[in-house]
Amino acid sequence: MSEADLPFLSRLYASTRAEELAPVPWSEADKAAFLEQQFRAQHAHYQQHYPNADWLVIARQGEDVGRFYLERWPSQHRIIDIAFLPEHRGRGYGEALLRDAIDEAEAAGKDVSIHVEKLNPAMRLYRRLGFITEEDKGVYDLMRWRAAERQVKIA
Repeated sequence: MSEADLPFLSRLYASTRAEELAPVPWSEADKAAFLEQQFRAQHAHYQQHYPNADWLVIARQGEDVGRFYLERWPSQHRIIDIAFLPEHRGRGYGEALLRDAIDEAEAAGKDVSIHVEKLNPAMRLYRRLGFITEEDKGVYDLMRWRAAERQVKIA
């Protein structure tokens, strides 16, 4: 990710909130301003709290289609965010990235964790990949894929 990617990342962020904002009786300009402000706040928060993360813009055939943010801590790998433009959701790209992240963490003997909104349709994917809810954080669940448990199941 670079500064040049920020307009795409802002548009991607807005696409993840479109359904939520659809019923809000604001003008399109007001919604756009709100989403830009929220994107900037989220971006600043991520940069501050995950200073050593990989900030990846996902491209397919030269077109930016998503983002994948990952921080590797000594005890675990934290998926900070994963998102795709609506027309690129449900095509297996997220699952492929998650499987790669799990494989990398497993090779290092580390867990993988992520905060997931309770109503996120991707929750089914996380559960299918072996993530369990570790903690209820209100709107979000802290989910974890455990390397040690996975290794015990395989053995």
